Amino acid sequence: MGDLISSVVPAGLIDVLSALIPPVVVASVFSAFVIKLLRREMAPRRMDGSRASDNAAEVKDDVNASGGSGAETADGTPIVGSGNTSESDSR
Repeated sequence: MGDLISSVVPAGLIDVLSALIPPVVVASVFSAFVIKLLRREMAPRRMDGSRASDNAAEVKDDVNASGGSGAETADGTPIVGSGNTSESDSR
């Protein structure tokens, strides 16, 4: 197989290509890692800092099972207080 390639492609070009293949492989793996990391860090987040895609199925099942309107956090506590806001009343 090497004889076929060397008969079609000039010798200098084979040397250049064989020298460029390892850096191209390393650069592509590094770029894939960076893109994966950036996509994970730029994912939509909730108010508590957790990613919106984490446990999305569990939260959806919990809301459906409890009959809630969706105004609760992932742990089931309501986002809006139930009127017990004595601290904010004094301001």
